[in-house]
Amino acid sequence: MAESLEGEEDIFSVDRIRRLIDLMKENDLSELDLRQNEQQIRLVRGGVEAKVLPAAPALPAIQPPPPSPLVEDGAHLVTIKSPMVGTFYNRPNPKADTFVKVGSSIAADSIVCIIEAMKVFNEIPAELHGKIVAVLVQNEESVDFGRPLFKVDTRG
Repeated sequence: MAESLEGEEDIFSVDRIRRLIDLMKENDLSELDLRQNEQQIRLVRGGVEAKVLPAAPALPAIQPPPPSPLVEDGAHLVTIKSPMVGTFYNRPNPKADTFVKVGSSIAADSIVCIIEAMKVFNEIPAELHGKIVAVLVQNEESVDFGRPLFKVDTRG
């Protein structure tokens, strides 16, 4: 196998992939998904997956993270799940109030938490209207992709 695809320094060079694997081990990350031009690499620790695929269309640099996956828990309860691996923060800074708590009413654009991934702080919007009925993680807790964060009653 060539040291990198197309002979240029990119995210797919063997040395860079080795450094990414070391970074995943050092920071106890279970998954890493990178894209460059028309290619994508997804590294999963503890799994058997490591493959190069065509990338999805590139997102503009100022676009917020992808929407939080929502899972219906019945007629009116919805679970907001983590859209990424990282550290969960329930407030913008240690001296501020929490973004939401049980009983908080939320709108689609309400920020419900921050998830830090590799020194990047990502604000996570609710993307639905309703009332928080359960907060399922603790401040500064590590979360995986798809981990349930909040339960929301969409009746208000």
